Parts: sequence; structure tokens; C-alpha cells
Amino acid sequence: MSNNKGKLVIAYSGGLDTSYCAVSLSKEYDVHAVSVNTGGFTQEEIKNIESNAYKMGVTTYKNIDAVATFYGKVVKYLIFGNVLKNSTYPLSVSAERIIQAIEIIEYAKKIGATYIAHGSTGAGNDQVRFDMIFQTLAPNIKIITPIRDQKLTRQEEIDYLKSEGIDMPWEKSKYSVNKGLWGTSVGGVETLKSEKPLPNEAYPSLLEKKGEEKVTLTFKNGEFVALNGKENKPEINIENLNEIASTYAIGRDIHVGDTIVGTKGRVGFEAAAALITIKAHHLLEKHTLTKWQLQHKEYLSSFYGMHLHEGQYLDPVMRDIEAFLQSSQKMVSGDVVVTLKPYYFTLDGIVSNHDLMSSKFSTYGEENKAWTADDAKGFIKILGNQNKIYQQINKNV
Repeated sequence: MSNNKGKLVIAYSGGLDTSYCAVSLSKEYDVHAVSVNTGGFTQEEIKNIESNAYKMGVTTYKNIDAVATFYGKVVKYLIFGNVLKNSTYPLSVSAERIIQAIEIIEYAKKIGATYIAHGSTGAGNDQVRFDMIFQTLAPNIKIITPIRDQKLTRQEEIDYLKSEGIDMPWEKSKYSVNKGLWGTSVGGVETLKSEKPLPNEAYPSLLEKKGEEKVTLTFKNGEFVALNGKENKPEINIENLNEIASTYAIGRDIHVGDTIVGTKGRVGFEAAAALITIKAHHLLEKHTLTKWQLQHKEYLSSFYGMHLHEGQYLDPVMRDIEAFLQSSQKMVSGDVVVTLKPYYFTLDGIVSNHDLMSSKFSTYGEENKAWTADDAKGFIKILGNQNKIYQQINKNV
């Protein structure tokens, strides 16, 4: 390897696009391939990616285990905020791309790389997320994107790799699947248009169990600290919950949203653990937070999810919102019981020392012990003052 070649780090997934980049860029640069595990990879899969990377001519390959980092820096706040994009999607892929980009650019800086490359096209969201993170954290490292710049088709990439002696089964599978800690995205011909659902076989987890099964999620200060009474790290609890719930084929849906570049898009996903955790956490919050905490959390969480999706993770406003979300979780502790059923789940209830329904003041709709009937009538009369004034003044308008 010539010493005068510039050192380049490539975000390497092992797929067609990044393989093309690795082979073509190795002719001009000293290429160092990096992949970031944010969940979903087995050790065997990682070894296979490493083996293929060296076949593509890279100098070194590095796999970074970032599952705990992904949870601590992003997923934790998505749970605190009960974030579902367009009330549907738990931001499975977009959330992990941010951490992958940060880990890759930090590695590039660590080894003194002059260049950094990724295999995104010019049509999607990932190009924005990668470029924005890279240029913000390392403005002196030049970004190289062969697929985007050359407007390559899949067939052109395959033909090039074959000409270089790399003949692998690149034929595109019917469905593209991207698995991570916070869910699995599923794309296919059906998601390219608006009218068709994904078929059952498109989803990676098929129905294995029938009947019902109860699980208990334990939260402490908003964090998922135990599953069925067994304490563990939150990211491990998420993985274990997903293993149980996916056998019921829970968490399937199709998200319709706006891309960063302004187009509409559809993507299927399967996120059993993410949806159960968010819904269970939200139920616990309904019992333990005040109505004003819940109201302000809702819009701030929506902004947090939107900014994350748009690649704005490094903007300081995100740290401001995270501080609010963290503060809001002080009393969000307790158990939530969930019943798993084929294709869906139900929330049974909660047990918490901070349950505001346990108040001795009153029972909703039945009795009160802290005020009289006259107190209630006076309160209602004053509460309606502004509406009465408005209607009286504007009654002829």
C-alpha cells in the first residue's frame, strides 16, 4: 500500500452500495471500513461483514459496539418523550443513523483520516444525516459520496464489481430489512406507492404463539429497569422484551411521512419492544404526572422527534429538551402490566407509589372529601367568567 495515499474512513454496511464504494475508493485511498452496531447484529453477521470488507480491498475493518451508547444518548429520551413520528413510527432507523454517524466521524478523527465516505444516494434522508454530522464534528475532513455523485444504478454497481473479480449474490432481495435495537424497517415494492400493504411474509417475525401472555415492565425515573421482575440494563430489557413480543408478531405498521428533502415516503416497520415500552411508559406517566407536565411534554417531545429525524441532533436545543424530559421523570416509577396477544397488546394497568389516582382528596366521578358543594359551585362560576364576558360583549357580532 502506497504511503502517499490519503487515509479514508468509509461507513461500511456490507451491502452493494458500500461495497462498490470500498472497491472503487481503494484504488485511490487508504480505506478503513467501519460499521456501527446499534442493535440487531449477531457475532456471526459481524464476522461476515468483516470478511467481505477485506475482500473489497480495505486496509482495516472496525466494528463499533454502540448499543449502550444508542440507548443512553437517544433511545432513553425517545421513551421519556413517548416519541412516535406522526403518531405511528418510533424513529427506529433515523434515530440509529445519528449515533452511527457520530461514532464513525469520531473514529475517523481518532485515526487521522483526511476523507470520509458513505454510500447514500441523493434521494433519501441518510445523506442529510451523515453529511450534517460529519461536517459539524469534523469540518476539515472531506466527504466523498460515489453513489450520489455518479448517480449509479444498482446494475452499474454490480457490473463494476464483477469486472473487479467480485462476483457475489447482489441480486436485490424482495424486501429490504434494517434491524436495530429500536425496531426493524421493512421496504418493498408495496411501500413505493400509496395503496398496498406489506404482505405477512415481508415482516421478519412471523406469528409463533397463540393465546395470551402477561409481562410486567418496571420503570424507575422513566427508565425501563426490569422485565418480569428481573433487573437488567434498559437496552437489554428492550432486547429481551422484543424477543418475547415478536413471537406474537406485535408491532407491525406502515409509516407515512415527510422526508428531509421534501418528498413523501412510506416505510414498513416492526417494533414490538419499542411500541410496548413507549405505550407502557406513557400510561405510567398519565398516572404520575400533572396535567401541565403532560401537556408541555407532548409538544416538546414532538419537536425532539422531528429534529432528530431531520438530522438536527447536534443543535443545543436538543440538550435543552433532554434536560426537560429528564427532569419530568422524577416520579415516573412503578410497574406496568401488559398482555401480549397475536398481532397486538393491551395495557392492563399500573402499580406505583406515585400514582395520583391514589389521592385521598376524591374519587373521580363519585365522591370528594376536600371541598363542599358550595366550594364546587363557586369554583365553576369563577372558571366560566371569561367565556361569559366574551359572549356578552360579542353576542350581536
